[in-house]
Amino acid sequence: MSEDLQRRYTLLLLFLVSMFNYVDRTIISILQVPIKRDLGLSDAQLGALTGLSFAIVYSTLSLPVAYWADRSNRVRIIAASLALWSVMTALTGLAAGFAALVLLRIGVAVGEAGSVPSTHSIVADLYAPARRATVLALWGLSLPAGMAFGYVVAGQLEAAVGWRATFAIVGIAGVALAPLVFLSMREPVRGRFDPPAQQVPPAHGMAEVVRHLWGLRTFRYIILAGACQAYAQYSVMNWNAPFYGRVHGMPLAQISLYLALLNGLCSAVGMYAGGRLSDHMGQRDPGGRLRVVAVALIAMTPFALAQYLTSSAALSLAFGAVASTLMMFYFGPIVAVPQLLVPSSMRAFTSAVVILTFNLLGLGLGPFVTGLLSDLLATRYGMQTESIRYAICSATLFSLVAGGLFWRAASHLQRETPRARPHPTVTIAQEMS
Repeated sequence: MSEDLQRRYTLLLLFLVSMFNYVDRTIISILQVPIKRDLGLSDAQLGALTGLSFAIVYSTLSLPVAYWADRSNRVRIIAASLALWSVMTALTGLAAGFAALVLLRIGVAVGEAGSVPSTHSIVADLYAPARRATVLALWGLSLPAGMAFGYVVAGQLEAAVGWRATFAIVGIAGVALAPLVFLSMREPVRGRFDPPAQQVPPAHGMAEVVRHLWGLRTFRYIILAGACQAYAQYSVMNWNAPFYGRVHGMPLAQISLYLALLNGLCSAVGMYAGGRLSDHMGQRDPGGRLRVVAVALIAMTPFALAQYLTSSAALSLAFGAVASTLMMFYFGPIVAVPQLLVPSSMRAFTSAVVILTFNLLGLGLGPFVTGLLSDLLATRYGMQTESIRYAICSATLFSLVAGGLFWRAASHLQRETPRARPHPTVTIAQEMS
């Protein structure tokens, strides 16, 4: 197999692994309705189940696994992670109550913690920096593809065989993919596209890497911006199905098709457009990579508010299509830009730090706090079915904050890239000597 073909094949496998990652996350969201009905859960419990319990373990465990991935075989880590989280997904169908569901979601989180940082590191060794945001956006299409597939499959399977069998079927499919990844994906050469100054062996520990990352203003603003946007994004994605069911009275099968379009097709367009525009603008001005994201998120917020405040289901979906497109502009740049700031020996760990803040503050708190607010509005203020409408609106306002933070990060990017300053590993070595 030629080098170019092997590179494309590796990217395809990474895409499929990530797609299963998001399928497994999505089905718990779309199946909230029957799970709540059968197990008698509250909105706060559902928020903790779909967000907080998963995010705490996933985010914190990703740091040591990523540190390991920077020093060992990334392909084996990805294959093992896929097998573990798929088994946990299959077993979710056996859960008899909230506690069992939480434990199994923690098991899924343990597995998924090893996949994304290792993938980001591999992609950085497959493609040159000038194309990296675009390629990562292409790989990131696994998110809308996985969500669309998850919504459609979960909605149809639940109607046919119930939510328990749905978890089992999806989990078994993921287990079947793991041996193919292990046997046929090759480990790329680390740092092959790095400038000579970056091609040095890692001689620093985890604490030194963390200290160095925190010293980069660009990185600090990026992770704070990503956390705010993740808060809005995961709140919307986790609560869209209950919103359209309660407020607009749509049946689950219909909701799953509409959300497949919003979170699948529209998000895919936004994700790819954001990556391409980021790379294009970055050729003229490095800060343009992030200003594209800032403008998109600020422009998105009014459409998102209109989506949840209008009384028309058709208008809500139309506004939602625009909001879903703009919401995902940040995906490629938030992965690609931190990779530009560090050498290959830090890349998996750098991605893990982004994931830590992104998921712990975004995925962990977003759905949970939104569910708590919905319960509060329903019980204390008697809003009942309307409570979820205003709870989600409050979450979308975090996109405005994210846009401002991305704009601030852009102002520091040019002088903090390796070409404009001493190499970070040299700086750390000097600090250690």
